[in-house]
Amino acid sequence: MKVEALSIPEVRLVVPTKHQDSRGFFSETYNARTLSEAGIDINFVQDNHSLSSERGVIRGLHFQATPHAQGKLIRVTRGAVFDVAVDIRKGSPTFGRHEAVTLSAKNWRQLWIPAGFAHGFCTLEPNTEVLYKVSAFYAPECDRGLAWDDPELEIAWPVDKQDAILSQKDLGHPRLADLPTCFEYTG
Repeated sequence: MKVEALSIPEVRLVVPTKHQDSRGFFSETYNARTLSEAGIDINFVQDNHSLSSERGVIRGLHFQATPHAQGKLIRVTRGAVFDVAVDIRKGSPTFGRHEAVTLSAKNWRQLWIPAGFAHGFCTLEPNTEVLYKVSAFYAPECDRGLAWDDPELEIAWPVDKQDAILSQKDLGHPRLADLPTCFEYTG
């Protein structure tokens, strides 16, 4: 398993090794020691699994506010997604910037997104399944979101706005300029 830095240092690409032969494959998809050695020392408490039946489904941009803020380790077991993490930590040198990577069952990559970032994805294939580990239990009172289509974020989503498939909830999130301060950058 390799852990690679991205342009926003706190967000990391995790690349598990996949050993394949005529029988199939074996892969270690999570290793606490390897992640800890890469500076990701986290205790996961819950696994989530989503299925999106159509291409162009956008889920997000979501986050949980304190005291139940979540870090997430995202992976795709079927299909592919355009996965996005947006820095929403006030005072951060990367505030409002985002990382975007393609995660797929084929490339087997994962994305580590720490607390203080909004997360979302767009499905690139029908019947895409996403699994993710989180560092805090779901707390509906802390459930928040950021407008996926906020022009200030400059996210190049791989679907036209009129073709995007979103939940009613995800259509109502505020833009970054209107988002209350939920996280402060601590350096």
